[in-house]
Amino acid sequence: MGGIGAPEHLIVNGKRLDGRKFDELRPIKIKVGAVPNADGSASIEQGETKITVGVYGPREVFPRHMAKADRAHLNVIYDMAAFSTPERARPGPSRRSTEISKVIADSLAPAIFLEKYPKTAIDVYIEVTNANAGTRAAAICAASVAIADAGIEMRDLVTSVASGKADGELVLDLFQPEDNFGEADMPLAIMPRTNEITLLQMDGDLNRDEIKKLVEMSIKACQKIYGIQKLALKEKYETEKVGIEESEPAAQGGK
Repeated sequence: MGGIGAPEHLIVNGKRLDGRKFDELRPIKIKVGAVPNADGSASIEQGETKITVGVYGPREVFPRHMAKADRAHLNVIYDMAAFSTPERARPGPSRRSTEISKVIADSLAPAIFLEKYPKTAIDVYIEVTNANAGTRAAAICAASVAIADAGIEMRDLVTSVASGKADGELVLDLFQPEDNFGEADMPLAIMPRTNEITLLQMDGDLNRDEIKKLVEMSIKACQKIYGIQKLALKEKYETEKVGIEESEPAAQGGK
């Protein structure tokens, strides 16, 4: 890949340009309940990538001809805010955002019991507020948590990470220079309980052994992210439970 502004090297003294090891994730923070008016929501910060997701539904399908008699219609809308990149992103849907919306929907669908919600729509709105590579993978992680927060029945959460190749080295969780100027990019998503792959894409050149190693690295990383997803959900509902328990004695005392 390469181009104007490309750094001379992506690996310096055995480390990546941000100081990480080859198999090291960026810091990840997930918050549940980021959009109060949504049925379910979550935000994720993965390095400098920041994304907010709101889920609405199951609800009436609009337009009605999109309704499916045997399952819910999963509608994903991925959007990048105009200020999310150094060069102002063009507002509104684009060819890229439409493609990523479909990829995310296809990666999430196997984990959702869509057949339990026939003739309804589950709308997933994804807003990228700061992009520093790996946005589709981070969006899948946040969207999965937001769907669970909405109370929609799932087989498992879906967890995702983008790995690739930079300066001939296999690296995990690409950030901007590696994404722009590396030799390959490979987003992967799984349902962690079974390690069933729901997304696997590749852009660039990798041989069979490299693909195998990157898949193994990515699955191992997804298991770590899975722990962060579950903890975020647990923290929200434990906080709500404490709030309810604290209010009950006061209510009883007022009788």
